[in-house]
Amino acid sequence: MLLPRARFGELNDVVIPGDVLMRSYRPGDERSFYELMKLADFGEWGDERLARWISRIPPKCWFMILSPNDEIVATAMGLHNHTHYQPFGGELGWVAVRPDFRRKGLGKAVSLAVIQRLISAGYENIHLYTEDYRTAALRLYLSLGFEPYLYDPGMSDRWRQVCAAVDRPFTPKQWRTDT
Repeated sequence: MLLPRARFGELNDVVIPGDVLMRSYRPGDERSFYELMKLADFGEWGDERLARWISRIPPKCWFMILSPNDEIVATAMGLHNHTHYQPFGGELGWVAVRPDFRRKGLGKAVSLAVIQRLISAGYENIHLYTEDYRTAALRLYLSLGFEPYLYDPGMSDRWRQVCAAVDRPFTPKQWRTDT
């Protein structure tokens, strides 16, 4: 999915509830992060897996929301991700919220913080990847202004199904294609 540059100026301010704190990553956050990723259905994380990602995070572009007892309850990473489709791209990645903290706007808050940080760092191509079955995430990304990127002829059928699953109109004429 892509965030069109025209939408950069339309982004809302980051809002979080008063009982939690948002900040960027600090050494020592790893254990709580690994636990959150497992609870959010992203599998087992450890130092080796994190090392593959942490080297791609621009400064101050990994955000976390902490509960009153300093437990990480939401997170999102901004990643430098140069691809054929998105040269000099910035990626919103690894958005996760603890199941017992969902539906409070925390995923939106960490996602907006990452997007705004990527924009302030000069990224003009911002994108993300997600699986089709993550309907809550897809609803969030569509609400933030991300659009499907139909880079392959089979993508239209796939997005027709995704749009039906998240109760959104299927409007491929407005989406970017490279076919």
